[in-house]
Amino acid sequence: MGVKGFQGTSLLDYPGKIASLVFFGGCNLTCPFCHNPSLVLAPGELPDYPLTALLEDLRERRRFIDGVVVTGGEPTLDPDLLPLLREIRKLDLRIKIDTNGLAPQVLRRALAEGLVDYLAMDLKTSPGRYGELHRAPVAVADLQASAAILRESGIQYEFRTTCVPGYVEAEDIQAMGALIQGAELWVLQQFEQAHSLDEGLRGVEQHPVAKLGALAELAGSYVRSLKVRGIEP
Repeated sequence: MGVKGFQGTSLLDYPGKIASLVFFGGCNLTCPFCHNPSLVLAPGELPDYPLTALLEDLRERRRFIDGVVVTGGEPTLDPDLLPLLREIRKLDLRIKIDTNGLAPQVLRRALAEGLVDYLAMDLKTSPGRYGELHRAPVAVADLQASAAILRESGIQYEFRTTCVPGYVEAEDIQAMGALIQGAELWVLQQFEQAHSLDEGLRGVEQHPVAKLGALAELAGSYVRSLKVRGIEP
């Protein structure tokens, strides 16, 4: 595993805030619709980005970035995650973590140490269908635990669902909604099929905008705020 990439800048999930992106390799899911398949399937074939070099780059960027987005793969699997977050915090940068929520013990520790300002947790499909997303059993109880952690964290957070045809339909929205009932924010985003891990999904048509709107209306009935991303205005 390890840090596999470091990328310029992107918008952080705060108005007007800019962040650098750090990518970890490895994942405990193999979602057919994953858009970073090389980080999931073959992280060992990608060179590690030295942590000392990464931290030096971040020191230099402090003049024009506000934070760091730590993503993957699945960053919570890597033993270097918390040490890295501690060093980033010393640089007085905000920290966002993208996670699939299957390592609640890591999220608890990061929050207990004050190492996270924003959490984004992916909800892939109905909790009962998570077995379709991996070649080994998936501990759905961990997903449920992480959902509760986010709601009780006291920091800003979002649940996030990519609306993949066949994996995210009305009944799946209902099951996910029941899991996060009353959450602050749920973000639905359009499926981008071009780089899917499963090549068979690369030719699948996206949900039509009207259907995505209907899914959003349904999802909005479970949470305080609902956003849709990936649709042209």
